[in-house]
Amino acid sequence: MFTIKLLLFIVPLVISSRIDQDNSSFDSLSPEPKSRFAMLDDVKILANGLLQLGHGLKDFVHKTKGQINDIFQKLNIFDQSFYDLSLQTSEIKEEEKELRRTTYKLQVKNEEVKNMSLELNSKLESLLEEKILLQQKVKYLEEQLTNLIQNQPETPEHPEVTSLKTFVEKQDNSIKDLLQTVEDQYKQLNQQHSQIKEIENQLRRTSIQEPTEISLSSKPRAPRTTPFLQLNEIRNVKHDGIPAECTTIYNRGEHTSGMYAIRPSNSQVFHVYCDVISGSPWTLIQHRIDGSQNFNETWENYKYGFGRLDGEFWLGLEKIYSIVKQSNYVLRIELEDWKDNKHYIEYSFYLGNHETNYTLHLVAITGNVPNAIPENKDLVFSTWDHKAKGHFNCPEGYSGWWWHDECGENNLNGKYNKPRAKSKPERRRGLSWKSQNGRLYSIKSTKMLIHPTDSESFE
Repeated sequence: MFTIKLLLFIVPLVISSRIDQDNSSFDSLSPEPKSRFAMLDDVKILANGLLQLGHGLKDFVHKTKGQINDIFQKLNIFDQSFYDLSLQTSEIKEEEKELRRTTYKLQVKNEEVKNMSLELNSKLESLLEEKILLQQKVKYLEEQLTNLIQNQPETPEHPEVTSLKTFVEKQDNSIKDLLQTVEDQYKQLNQQHSQIKEIENQLRRTSIQEPTEISLSSKPRAPRTTPFLQLNEIRNVKHDGIPAECTTIYNRGEHTSGMYAIRPSNSQVFHVYCDVISGSPWTLIQHRIDGSQNFNETWENYKYGFGRLDGEFWLGLEKIYSIVKQSNYVLRIELEDWKDNKHYIEYSFYLGNHETNYTLHLVAITGNVPNAIPENKDLVFSTWDHKAKGHFNCPEGYSGWWWHDECGENNLNGKYNKPRAKSKPERRRGLSWKSQNGRLYSIKSTKMLIHPTDSESFE
């Protein structure tokens, strides 16, 4: 721009000087003829000005071209960012649809539980009415019986009265059982309500959030803690004919793997998963398949159990003890690594009660994988909130809880690591099996099962 202004200033000066020269020549009435060409200096000045103008225009074009390239680069970056945001928006919409489907399913289950509760309430009311009537009849009969005893003390008790008393006692027991069942149903209903409210809150937060506010980096979610297996446990219920173990169920003709109710001796009724392997029934006490269940639980949860019997779970030390105290048992551990190679090992074992912190004593019998658990030692079970005095306790870096003699690299209740966890500390703290020859197996899935050595004793 400076060059153009200079040229515009110089050209008028050149033209005016030329006009002055022409006027002076006319005034002097010079006899010399008028020149038809510009003077050489004027031409040089004009050429120099045009050259500077050309250079200025060239620089201006280069600057404009660079600015256009910058604008195109910024547009490309904006297009890529907009495309990434569109993909994330689509993913969020899919998650929202999945949450809505889950909410609908939970609402359907909630309605079913409500209907069941209403039916149970109606049955309970009818039973209470019957109980009141029976109590009135019994009261009347007792009064008559009292009069008979006073009038005829040597007369034996009437058989009808005895049968009525027995019937009333059975009715009382049935009503108590129904009351307990209704209480369990209410607990399930409250859990369903809380789950539905939580999902509805998630849906509200998802629908309010704008796509432009979505962060491009995702944060890992903390593992979810699952409470005890309370839905599978039936307390204070006494039923005749409930088997004591999976072997009893198998001997009665049930040869299909699945969930069954059992009641070991001097124990309450609870559900287990009976796994039929090569024509032999085994009770599944631990299962890991995909890392969906957090196994870094408290002592209380390890004592009574957590998880789902149709997925990942820990049956519970107290339930395991109630089963194995009935007879001599074999412990079978099945492992599958990330190359889909399957291994197993079986032990004869002894398990102590809660007073011994469920001490485990093992002796290997057979298997196709080297042993990794110390034999002929008292291994004490411990968790982060319950560490037995006088025994070795592992630091919190070793996630999950197990029977430990020392903090080695064997923990089937450890953190579930996917194959991308390549570092040795991560594999050591995770689901692993290190044999005594030093080989470390990174595990994808595990099963722990128990089976009595004498199956005929559970006929």
